[in-house]
Amino acid sequence: MPDLLLELRSEEIPARMQRKAAGDLKKLVTDALVAAGLTYEGAREYWTPRRLTLDIRGVDARSRDVREERKGPRTDAPQKAIEGFLRGAGLSSVDEAEIRRDEKKGDFYVAVIQTPGRPAEEIVADVMPGIIRDFPWPKSMRWGSASREAGSLRWVRPLQSILCVFGPEQGETVVVPFEVSGIASGNRTVGHRFHAPEPITVRRFEDYAAKLEKARVILDAERRKDIIRTDAQTLAFAQGLEVVEDEGLLEEVSGLVEWPVVLMGAFDAAFLAIPPEMIQLTIRTNQKCFVTRRRGESGLADRFLLVANIEAADGGAEIMRGNGKVVRARLSDALYFWNTDQQDLPDLGGLQHSAENLGLDLGRPLDQRLAKLDALDVTFHAKLGTQGARVRRIADLAQALAPLVGADPRAARRAALLAKADLTTEAVGEFPELQGLMGRTYAALQGEDASVQAAIEDHYKPLGPTDRVPTDRVAIAVALADKLDMLAGFWSIDEKPTGSKDPYALRRAALGVIRILLENDIRLRLGGFLPAGDLLSFFHDRLKVQMRDSGARPDLVDAVLSGGRDGAAKDDVVDIARRVAALGALLDTEDGRNLVAAYRRAANILAAEERKDGAPAAAAVDPSRFVEAEERALSSAVDNAQAALSRALAAEDYAAAAAALASLRAPADAFFETVLVNADDPALRANRLALLSRIRSATEEVADFSRIAG
Repeated sequence: MPDLLLELRSEEIPARMQRKAAGDLKKLVTDALVAAGLTYEGAREYWTPRRLTLDIRGVDARSRDVREERKGPRTDAPQKAIEGFLRGAGLSSVDEAEIRRDEKKGDFYVAVIQTPGRPAEEIVADVMPGIIRDFPWPKSMRWGSASREAGSLRWVRPLQSILCVFGPEQGETVVVPFEVSGIASGNRTVGHRFHAPEPITVRRFEDYAAKLEKARVILDAERRKDIIRTDAQTLAFAQGLEVVEDEGLLEEVSGLVEWPVVLMGAFDAAFLAIPPEMIQLTIRTNQKCFVTRRRGESGLADRFLLVANIEAADGGAEIMRGNGKVVRARLSDALYFWNTDQQDLPDLGGLQHSAENLGLDLGRPLDQRLAKLDALDVTFHAKLGTQGARVRRIADLAQALAPLVGADPRAARRAALLAKADLTTEAVGEFPELQGLMGRTYAALQGEDASVQAAIEDHYKPLGPTDRVPTDRVAIAVALADKLDMLAGFWSIDEKPTGSKDPYALRRAALGVIRILLENDIRLRLGGFLPAGDLLSFFHDRLKVQMRDSGARPDLVDAVLSGGRDGAAKDDVVDIARRVAALGALLDTEDGRNLVAAYRRAANILAAEERKDGAPAAAAVDPSRFVEAEERALSSAVDNAQAALSRALAAEDYAAAAAALASLRAPADAFFETVLVNADDPALRANRLALLSRIRSATEEVADFSRIAG
């Protein structure tokens, strides 16, 4: 079967857009082919800094002929209805329609529409211009003289050529002809911008990829990453070094080069006095280079690795010299920031009031920075006051939370006061990504307690689903205080997430609170820290997301949150998680599944009776009215289960509570097999309904079983 090769070559494609753009191209093209009646065996996308490529194998040479029968109105229908049917079916008169008979409804028209198949090349030529014109770039541009014309092509950067060939695995292929904004498709591309800019003629993917590689273009991004990784490790190893891994940078750099050449540069060892994270971020941000360290050591080495896009005649000496010059200049700035942050601020006299108000020691640089943050009246939010006011709230809240999470209240307050102090440092001003980390570093320099240091860095965490959570108890108190203050504050001014919009990352804050509590197994009643009822509901929604991602069933979370005996915690995420786990374990057993079936049967009978007038169930079960042995057995089982449930729930032994419910399965099954609930005797029926009501009540002490799916 034929294959299709497509390449869209641009002046440049930003690295951050390449992977998604290639995936978008694959989906758009394959969806269009399928919609037009073509099938294919497989498709793979490729990308480089200058091209998006699509290799589609086993494409039908022609779409299938389609025969469609479209039923119309009765032959005696109004003329307007018949004319509308003819127009919709593309028929010019009723003579072109068939008449069919329905024994019950009479004669009616049928349009038989024959649509012949089309060659694949014709279909591709039809769909590609629209795909290119409407391509979903996050940012795009117009260029050249045509840019002044309405509707001119927009592309991420100037589109330079389109390659589109179709044909068999062996033999000749053909160009699929189409044009977009004056750029005609063809069978030619070019290689590396500097090494091989001459045109290359290709027939199919295999010789396309081979000729590109000969022309110094590695088409496969994953292979470029492997080359960079391997060559960097080899070059570092030869110098007794190892590369500090950075997958994000590797992904970015692989999108900047078509022919990766790894080189090693150096900087002055004096710069190693700067914290390693600051060195790495400086070199990474400014020059997209990897840092190294001595094998087996934690500190950095004075060597860095850069990835060039060219094999230079001088072996890369000039490239290394130029990059080294920039790196040294940027590290000089970083060293200045580092040294400046450790010195006294020049305006200490104006900070005395803030220092006294917050209980700070102006003899310490980090305390000075917090006093400055407070004195500057930097706005946190127009409706929520200044950063200084927020620091005070977090400190009060952290101190209150500390005994509840097992932390020292004084240390928690100190850590909360200093947590935002590094926001006014030179280092964080230049590299916001270092907030928290620089605060911890400066806290260590001024002799703060180790738990205070950890809390300053970790109070922002977790920043996402894969980020670690704080484990130090002081850090936990401050991290919870920071996030709960955010949530309560923005809820109080009605700035809540809506749809996909969450400008203040409140969903992330709530998930952070939940993960901190769950992963540290901390029992905390959140209700006292959440002033609005719908904020607790917001937490419940986030808890469902978190537990679903952890493998729990969302319907079981619903069941636990909606049910449970009076007083069951709805704001203790650890308790909720334990109850969900116990319920899930119960439902994984045959007894549990059959118990749910028995509950539903009982609940349905009760619901049907409760919809009738009056109160058909007795106020209490009367054992003297039992007729069948199965009634007595079920009543006794419910008595025993209720007693076991009370003991288990009081002890928060949810596995035992689940076992107590499971004990009802066998007697409930026997009851339903033998006993007629809706007996003719009203008193007997009411007594049996009361017994079913006890089953429902017992299950509801653990969860609302009506919420369980399946």
